[in-house]
Amino acid sequence: MEILRVENLTKVYGKGENEVRALDDVSFSVNKGEFIAIIGPSGSGKSTLLHILGGVDRPTSGKVFMDGKDVYAQNEEQLAIFRRRQVGLIYQFYNLIPVLNVTENITLPVLMDGQKVNQERLSELMTTLKLTGRENHLPNQLSGGQQQRVSIGRALMNAPAVVLADEPTGNLDSKNSQEIVDLLKVSNEKYGQTLIIITHDENIALQADRIIAIEDGRITRDEVIRR
Repeated sequence: MEILRVENLTKVYGKGENEVRALDDVSFSVNKGEFIAIIGPSGSGKSTLLHILGGVDRPTSGKVFMDGKDVYAQNEEQLAIFRRRQVGLIYQFYNLIPVLNVTENITLPVLMDGQKVNQERLSELMTTLKLTGRENHLPNQLSGGQQQRVSIGRALMNAPAVVLADEPTGNLDSKNSQEIVDLLKVSNEKYGQTLIIITHDENIALQADRIIAIEDGRITRDEVIRR
């Protein structure tokens, strides 16, 4: 069952001699529960694609459909709700709020959405992410791996349909990197969430169901590794 569809997506920055075509007529679809790795050299358009999928950056042309809805046919308020409820974004640099503790950082999207925190889900995430006992720690009291786990918890707290991760292991050593990927795979398998990861790490890419390679803003390879 299709969860995400991209049609003729193009993103252009600048004009004239300064024009940069970050994405050039990109089209593909993603089924619910798929784990996809997006690979490609720096500057190939990977992060631009991820930000457009997540409702963070509007395309110059083309369409993104999530659960059959045209994402960019929505106004800014609807788009903000879409980002909070439908998409979980995980970044390389954690983006935690330094004055908020672990629990507050994880539950922030729920509170911003004016919703009540699901304590059972919060407790389950804390256990799964091995953060039990660190609920009141601030980000600067945590290791890099622990901070990334908090950012994963924040992304998963609202039970989004799609989890988008932009180089989530880029700042971590190999042991912590694999732990983070394993946690993301748990969310993919246990909660049936669709997972799209941008990575330079071939070992991570080979754990996905499918690899999409991008170069110069175009898809150069789209290969199913496992079904």
